[in-house]
Amino acid sequence: MLLDKIKNFFCNDVGIDLGTMNTLVYVAEVGIVLSEPSIVAVNTINNKVVAVGDEAKRMVGRTSRGIRTVRPMKDGVIADAEVTDEMLRHFIRRATGRFKVMQPRVLVAVPSGITDVETRAVLDSTRRAGAREVRLVPEPLAAAIGVELPVDEPTGSMIVDIGGGTTEVAIISVADIAHSESVKCGGDAMDEAIIQHMKNKHNLLIGERTAEQIKIEIGSAYRLETPLEKEVYGRDLGQIGSSLPRAVMVNSEEIRQALQEPISRISYAVRRTLDSCKPELAADLINNGVVLAGGGALLRGLDKLLSEDTGLAVSVAKDPLRAIVNGTGILLESSQQKVFKHPQPFLGRTFQA
Repeated sequence: MLLDKIKNFFCNDVGIDLGTMNTLVYVAEVGIVLSEPSIVAVNTINNKVVAVGDEAKRMVGRTSRGIRTVRPMKDGVIADAEVTDEMLRHFIRRATGRFKVMQPRVLVAVPSGITDVETRAVLDSTRRAGAREVRLVPEPLAAAIGVELPVDEPTGSMIVDIGGGTTEVAIISVADIAHSESVKCGGDAMDEAIIQHMKNKHNLLIGERTAEQIKIEIGSAYRLETPLEKEVYGRDLGQIGSSLPRAVMVNSEEIRQALQEPISRISYAVRRTLDSCKPELAADLINNGVVLAGGGALLRGLDKLLSEDTGLAVSVAKDPLRAIVNGTGILLESSQQKVFKHPQPFLGRTFQA
């Protein structure tokens, strides 16, 4: 339609994966234009934003007393509304351009287990950040669309999206979520388990960034045939009154054991979802298997462990980190008018405003 083309010339529609760890932005007809940490640096004296995203992440653990770094998202939902407003405003302006005449329409992916209060917080924050219209889509549905599962067909497809704050497990059939489970356990919980392990076993205090690097470089959910090692630097807690830096060698097996608790919670959520689904859908999954998405899907051996726990074939999506935001992009581009003509702001769920 000519009117739609004119509107898109002034400002394209936007899809956002508003994650606890990272925020990704998709601009319709353009693609993914932004992927940065959900971190903001704030001046503690005047409460003004100093940096957002990559620039703010570089400051983590290295700021002066006058600056603090904030992660405004916790467990997949907004924990600090004011800072989230500033972060979203920054990302939307960067994605759409400062000089666009019209405000964009925005589709935001959110956890499937989000409450009405949390839903309202996302809607309000996105509007304050500059969106003229807002729609929400459940993360597992967006992820399933993003990895090109046959969501429109009358067959069961299972997606497990392991983000920073939450893990979303869902069985999808005929473009709807038939069964789902949302657990507040993801990459953050894995990082915290590594921090506690280093403190308890090695008397070494490490930060979030170091824990994340350990997880990425030598972390695993399944025993590795060839063990990995990494030298880790932190602050010595072994001697009273000492805060000197110290280095220790850690191996993949001890990190695997440290990660057993958060991994078992994810596995339990998958099994609970399977236990609650209808026999016909369960039978579909024998043929269709399970697909892992999100940053947590990249943990070594997680697919193998979940396959053993469920008896189903488990695979990692081709581009797991971008599954959700790609799903929002497909929704915007293939059914743009349907998304924003939907009577409810939350696609696939009744929301009491």
